[in-house]
Amino acid sequence: MREQSTLAPSPHAVYAGLVMKQLWAPWRIEYILGPKPDTCVFCLPDTTDEDEERLVLYRGTRAFVIMNKYPYNNGHIMVCPYRHIMALADLAAEETHEIMDLIQRCTVILKDHFNCEGINIGLNQGQAAGAGIREHLHFHLVPRWNGDSSFMAVFDEVRTMPEHLSRTYAALRPYFSRDGKEA
Repeated sequence: MREQSTLAPSPHAVYAGLVMKQLWAPWRIEYILGPKPDTCVFCLPDTTDEDEERLVLYRGTRAFVIMNKYPYNNGHIMVCPYRHIMALADLAAEETHEIMDLIQRCTVILKDHFNCEGINIGLNQGQAAGAGIREHLHFHLVPRWNGDSSFMAVFDEVRTMPEHLSRTYAALRPYFSRDGKEA
């Protein structure tokens, strides 16, 4: 059992007398401490041969949808521009529109497939903001359910992932090619 911290919460984590909840994801340590690839994981090759292996769900004109290999929750996906840029301000208007359209479409897909009660949508721009891969802009979409921080995560540092990534990929992929057309 994990030892309880005696540290007081940060003043920034307290709002109206409530302490900010944290999404505990100890399995991400493999990514944090593991070796980093020499190339950008979000710079995709022109061919789609590796899309399933790379967990690419959809390729648009200026942006794509990819599953997070180290998810916070089942269904954790990301929307990324093809261009290798670091800042939101560097997006062209056309890229911004396509990314926002994809984020909107992804929220519908996640709610439809996972029946989630909420979705965290976020962008961590820069290392200080928590970006794990700060070199290539990307937006996170994380499905959430009321009470999804179960007692196992709190007391035993164990988290249940009810579905393997490959199975989630296979289940989500058809949503991005319905009616014979891409998203």
